[in-house]
Amino acid sequence: MTHILAIDQGTTSSRAILFNQDMRPVASAQEEFAQHFPSSGWVEHDPADLWKTTIITCSDALQIAGVAPSAIAAIGITNQRETTVVWDKASGRPVYNAIVWQDRRTADFCRSLKDDGHEATITAKTGLLADPYFSGTKLKWILDTVDGAREKAARGELLFGTVDSWLIWQLTGGKMHATDATNAARTMLYDIHKGRWSETICGLFDIPMAMLPEVKDCGADYGMTEPGLFGRPIPIMGVAGDQQAATVGQACFKPGMLKSTYGTGCFALLNTGDTAVSSQNRLLTTIAYQLDGKPTYALEGSIFVAGAVVQWLRDGLKIIQNAADTHSLADAADPSQNVILVPAFVGLGAPYWNPTCRGAMFGLTRNTGPAEFARAALQSVGFQTRDLLEAMSADWDSSSDVEQTLRVDGGMTGSDWAMQFLADILGVPVDRPVITETTALGAAWLAGQQAGVYPGQDDFARNWQLERTFEPEMEAKDRERAYAAWKRAVEATLSV
Repeated sequence: MTHILAIDQGTTSSRAILFNQDMRPVASAQEEFAQHFPSSGWVEHDPADLWKTTIITCSDALQIAGVAPSAIAAIGITNQRETTVVWDKASGRPVYNAIVWQDRRTADFCRSLKDDGHEATITAKTGLLADPYFSGTKLKWILDTVDGAREKAARGELLFGTVDSWLIWQLTGGKMHATDATNAARTMLYDIHKGRWSETICGLFDIPMAMLPEVKDCGADYGMTEPGLFGRPIPIMGVAGDQQAATVGQACFKPGMLKSTYGTGCFALLNTGDTAVSSQNRLLTTIAYQLDGKPTYALEGSIFVAGAVVQWLRDGLKIIQNAADTHSLADAADPSQNVILVPAFVGLGAPYWNPTCRGAMFGLTRNTGPAEFARAALQSVGFQTRDLLEAMSADWDSSSDVEQTLRVDGGMTGSDWAMQFLADILGVPVDRPVITETTALGAAWLAGQQAGVYPGQDDFARNWQLERTFEPEMEAKDRERAYAAWKRAVEATLSV
């Protein structure tokens, strides 16, 4: 058994990537699935779609590689975080669609939590803010809204899980109801300091604790797959939320190491070691990974719209046919036009945490066209990343230990234009690894080292490979002028 199968269940698609004994990807498959927007600010998935596309891609990856299931030592799972699924314990049927992390329907409840003075307690225990982003308020909404759900939950007939739990339940034929510490830490229900579900917060939200999954290390025994799925049972031995898996895949194992992942959203994590740093700048304190029962903490900044802004250009405005078109358009943009896009399509994440503001564009002229829109879209990702790094530097007492290099990964890092602007606006080098799909790599390593196929942390970190460094080229005065214009645009957006 020399291969590891990594499941990467994301916000817009499910993927499976097969890694060999050298941790090299040898085959991958991807399936998009429908997004549902039943109301303004609401985002849902059909849980059946998440499961179906996961199984299809796993089978396709094995077929593409020509690798038999008997060669798979273990499965690793990484997933879109915070997305909430509630299902019937007996039938396995969801009681409602999965409510996606981007969904803002619980904004009023979160506002009431703040008004009633509960946010301080939530932050102290969970490291999170009272925001619709997290799973706890989504779960409460389902229990309060779906007919009979709260009564069934009280009788122990319903189960809750983030997407990893839903997939584990399905893969094991309902034998395992579990999650890992990184996904638990994103629910707003888990005490990251005591390492257990918080009775206080579950009581505040009126959530029966019997619904909650068992919390395990990122590398652990998550059960065996049903024999009929792959022709033989395969152990599930690694689980981590997508951004934590990317942190692992980038080998950010030392305090001060920093990575940023660019997918649908953008998420920057700063490893703070065994210290759970309390943010004074509205960042999140979270668990980066947990091995051998010991959590490693991180500061995290979350941007809701990164790659999604390119999807908007394609599907909303229809000014591009594929993502790669943005690069040539951005190059062709009129340099005299200072068009700024604040992509607050579902509100703004860190460090603003405003769920009700909406997107805006500034600096439009009669000559503004698709090229300027494309440039503004790509630049918005760089500007938002700088917001996060400014806040991290202010929070981290050992800021001198923060590495003056940003490791990047995710689909958007394939754009040289976007990565060069990122280096320019940050004023620091940006390192792009050979394997940019480090989310899947992190899940694979967690499972592989648990299965005894892959090396430990130190050897894994030494084998991390750089593909290209983007050095800052923008003059400092131009950098600060551009960033000041962005800050003014955000202030104007927030004031509406």
